[in-house]
Amino acid sequence: MKRSVTLWKLLELIPLWIIGGTVYYLIEFFWRGQSHWTMFLLGGVLFVLLGLMNEVIQFRFPLVLQGVAGAALVTLAELMVGMVVNRYLGWGVWDYSDLPFQFQGQICLYYSLLWVPLSMAAVVLDDEIRFLLGEKRRKHPMF
Repeated sequence: MKRSVTLWKLLELIPLWIIGGTVYYLIEFFWRGQSHWTMFLLGGVLFVLLGLMNEVIQFRFPLVLQGVAGAALVTLAELMVGMVVNRYLGWGVWDYSDLPFQFQGQICLYYSLLWVPLSMAAVVLDDEIRFLLGEKRRKHPMF
């Protein structure tokens, strides 16, 4: 059965986007001592996308695999945004050039690996927020 996207369903994502953007911004601020408004925008989008994994995928997708998929999604998004804001626009929001296993100074293996547990936490947080908003509580098989 195909789901239709309604305006109401899209509006329901706004609080999730705001929460995700705020958390992403704060993580970066406390980790690096600074952040950028573009990270708020990116964080909100990523939080919504991570949360939609349980909405779109109908089979039991283990939390660990969601974390790995989430880390891949975040890494790809950071590469794309980094190429625009850091390379094309020259804003210098971040630069990983001095770290090992980095690509173009925009992504590095170290941070990609850190995104696995953070993505797992984001999936659970999204589901808890959705539960508070009246949706059915989801169970998360770890493996």
